[in-house]
Amino acid sequence: MAEADIAVQVCYALPESTFLRSLRVPAGTTIQQAVAQSGLLQAIPDIDLATNMVGIYGKKKTLDTVLHEHDRVEVYRPLQADPKEARRRRASSKPAKG
Repeated sequence: MAEADIAVQVCYALPESTFLRSLRVPAGTTIQQAVAQSGLLQAIPDIDLATNMVGIYGKKKTLDTVLHEHDRVEVYRPLQADPKEARRRRASSKPAKG
C-alpha cells in the first residue's frame, strides 16, 4: 500500500516579493526534495542550498529533515550584517544613561 501524500508549503522571502508554493508530496519527503519539487530553485536561481539555511516555522533544520503534514519549509537569505556587530553599533550610538 502506498503512503499518503501530505500538504506542505515552501517559501522564500525577498524584500520586494515572496515565493510561496503549496504542494502535496509523498510522506517521507525531505526538505531538500520539497524545495526541488516546488520550483523555487528555478524561480530564483541565486539560491544555493549548500549555503542557504533552511527551517520549518522559524526553526533551523537540515536538508534531510523529513516533513510532516502542514509543515512550512522556509529557505533563509544570508545575513547582510553580523548581528553582534550591528547590536554594538546601535548600542554605541545611543546616549549614555545618567
